[in-house]
Formats: sequence, structure tokens, C-alpha cells
Amino acid sequence: MENKVHSSENSGKDFTLSALLDRLLSYVAELVSKPLQSGLIYFLAGLLPALFIGWMLFPMALYSRQMQPINFSHALHLDPEVVDTIEGDTEQERCLYCHAFLDDGTFVGIPRIDSCMECHDDPDNPLGETLAEEKLLKEYVAYEREIPWLVYSRQPDNVYFSHIAMVKMGEMACETCHGDHAKTDQLPLYRKNRLTGYSINIWGKNISGYKTNTWDRMKMDDCADCHTEKGVEENNACFVCHK
Repeated sequence: MENKVHSSENSGKDFTLSALLDRLLSYVAELVSKPLQSGLIYFLAGLLPALFIGWMLFPMALYSRQMQPINFSHALHLDPEVVDTIEGDTEQERCLYCHAFLDDGTFVGIPRIDSCMECHDDPDNPLGETLAEEKLLKEYVAYEREIPWLVYSRQPDNVYFSHIAMVKMGEMACETCHGDHAKTDQLPLYRKNRLTGYSINIWGKNISGYKTNTWDRMKMDDCADCHTEKGVEENNACFVCHK
């Protein structure tokens, strides 16, 4: 009988201790979870505005926006039915008529005013009726003054990039890296980094690195990926482009 009584008492004590232990553990878990929950809220409250500021507001403040001195319609000049003085059977050949290579392989880049004057040579007899051509003739052709174009692709002095290696040796089309400008009537805004002085086009339009087109960003890993795909991994060496 005594054994049964002691057994009942022990069972009651064990149950009470277990209940207390469970309550204690629950209380501790509650104390721990509250700081974690509040900490997570504070973390997200700081992270989300930081991402918005860093990826949206900061680039807007970092880059200035400027119009080119005059507008240029690639679509108009590359239409053989409108402009028949630009030679070339294909769109690529017509691009290279103005953006040509010299005999030593140097890329001319933006044409000089004398190239424009091959067609636009008489300020009193314009070929078209656009305000851009009027400004070209009166402010630049009449005085044989170079147009102060804002160059989207100007690189730092220690960077060397060979267009002829891509176009001639690599047989790449211009629009692969630059987009299909042949169908554009307006020149894009020139967006200059206020700190470095360079165009956003040489770093990448998206600060996050995300891209939907090849020309959305031009970073070293993009070049390396293409070299690897083409089987010329040796061109991924640093000093191929950086002098």
C-alpha cells in the first residue's frame, strides 16, 4: 500500500516537473523568437530602402543626362531608297561606309565633318527639311567646324579595344554589341557618370548587372564569356585589353 502511495506521489511530482519544464522551455522560446522577429523586421526595413536607393535613386543622381549637339537619324541614312550616296549592299557594309576602318586597322569611329560634307556641302541648298540638317549646315558645314559629339564609347586611356578584331576576324555584326541602330530616328541621351566622367554605356546600363540584351552592359565577364564561346580563351588575359 505504501509503495502504491509513494508511486502515486512520485508520478504527481514527475508530471508537475515536466509541466514546469515545458512551460519554462516555451517561455524561453518565446523570449528568443520575439527579438528574432523584431530583428527581421528591422533588417528588412533597412534592406529594402537601401536596395531602392542603391539601384534606383543613386544611379539617377550619379548620371547626368545630355542631348547630343544635333540629332542624327540612322534609319534615314541607311535607307538606300532615301540616301543613295552611301554605298554598300548590306546594312553592315552601309554602316562601315561612315564608321570605317583605315588601312592600318584603326577604327574611324564617329565620322568627321568632311564625311558629312560629301553630301551636305551647301548651306543654301539642303537635302532635307529637318531642323537637325539646318543646324548642321549653318553651324558646322558653313564653317567646316567639327561637331562636338558626346562619345558613348569613350574608354579610359589604359584600355585598348580593337573593333576590327571583332568585325573582320570575329565576323561579328555591329548590332551584336550596339543594338540595331539602323532603325533609330533619334540619338539616345548621353548619360555621363558625374564621378568618372565616362558614359554609362561602357559600364552597363543596369547597376545590378542584370541585362536582357548584349548591349545592356559591357563588362569583362561578358567579353570573357564570348571569347570562351568562340574558342579564343587566350584573349581573356588582362593585358589583351588593359595596357
